[in-house]
Amino acid sequence: MPPGGLNTERSLLQRRKSLTTTLQAMIDGLIVLGTVYYAFFNAQGFLSTLDAVFIITLLAIMGVTYDQMGIYRQFGGLIRSARKLFFAWSVSFAITLLIFIMAQYFDQFSRPVLSAIFMIAFAGQLANRWLLITFRMQTALANEDRNNVLLIGGGPLVKHLFDNINGNPWLQEKAIGRIRTCAKNDDVEMPVPVLGNRDDIIGVVRDNNVRTVYIAVALENSQLVEQLYLELANENIDIHWVPNIFTLDLINHSVKEMAGLPLLTLSESPLIGNHLLFKAVEDKILGIFALILLSPLMLIISVMIKLDSPGPVFFRQSRTGWNGKEFHIWKFRSMKMHQVENDEVKQATKDDDRITRIGRFIRKSSIDELPQLFNVLGGKMSMVGPRPHAIEHNTDYDKRIRAYMTRHRIKPGITGLAQINGYRGETDTLDKMKKRVEFDMQYINNWSFWLDLEILLKTIPALLRDEAY
Repeated sequence: MPPGGLNTERSLLQRRKSLTTTLQAMIDGLIVLGTVYYAFFNAQGFLSTLDAVFIITLLAIMGVTYDQMGIYRQFGGLIRSARKLFFAWSVSFAITLLIFIMAQYFDQFSRPVLSAIFMIAFAGQLANRWLLITFRMQTALANEDRNNVLLIGGGPLVKHLFDNINGNPWLQEKAIGRIRTCAKNDDVEMPVPVLGNRDDIIGVVRDNNVRTVYIAVALENSQLVEQLYLELANENIDIHWVPNIFTLDLINHSVKEMAGLPLLTLSESPLIGNHLLFKAVEDKILGIFALILLSPLMLIISVMIKLDSPGPVFFRQSRTGWNGKEFHIWKFRSMKMHQVENDEVKQATKDDDRITRIGRFIRKSSIDELPQLFNVLGGKMSMVGPRPHAIEHNTDYDKRIRAYMTRHRIKPGITGLAQINGYRGETDTLDKMKKRVEFDMQYINNWSFWLDLEILLKTIPALLRDEAY
């Protein structure tokens, strides 16, 4: 490599693999292999070429799916691990079946045999986890020879590292405490033992036989990393840098690689690649189904609005959508025709005299939102997502709420996480809007089909509350 050049031949993103996780993955594969082989052989007395292709396909898809979902990279207790395993196994099995359905070979398999394979293989993998977790935790309790780990820094990130290192039975590490630096927030009290200050690092490492150091400092103190690395390099220990980026309002953050270089993604829409396609398909299917189901109700409401007060049935207004682009949202008109004063859009309030008789009912029940199904089918909105606000409201709140506009990194929705948690309708205080934005950020950072489904199911009871006017 030339002086000052970049060596991009070796990938900088390396996964930490332990012998236990490798063994776990191998046993899972053997469980699935043995289950499928026995089920097919027991049912027909032989293993056909098609059966062998099924086994290979299932194991290959299982390997990719488990890797993508981090089945062997994270530990969150047996119950959480069981939920993740069930989802990953279900996806792997479903994709495999879909491939054989499309290839028109599915009819050659016995439905009861496939059902038995799914249940027995999952039970076997779950038992594998339980046995390994039990064995590993007992070993960890009995083994005092785990590598001592020293944390450098302070704040919530150090506390997070301390708890997760000591609470993960797969790691052969034990966090013994932290070193204070002169950095901001290092003196904040937290239940992590303080073993010394900046000048005591080498002594603490040697006296406690520390084998690994995690440097966790805030962004403004990143210059410490080079100094600490040069001090610790001669101690022949493992040194990890954990950049504390969590003081920022992160949006769908991740670690990637480009041209051999690591990228810390601080803000990115979750609707990229296959996620964008998946979300679009979800919206189209659910949107069409909802429109067909609710069209009689929408027709009745249209007639009632027309009879109740003069004016159009629908109300159209500019809103801020995905990535900050404006679009026109459609709603049933719920107010009397009136002039907007000084171009200011005023939120509806309780006992607002602008609201019509039918308007009060459809606003309280959120029926006025149903025409937004056309926005969903047009691709401007989603069934689930942050509620789109009026342009004027966005301009106002952007000045008063930190990172407010980041809520537009995903398509706006007819319902959302904030709405099912009680932040629906009028936001008459700044604190209420801040809470709504917090839930919007939580949704963006944790988006999945299952979260969308959960929100949709919880929307109906949320409509019975009295937040909307």
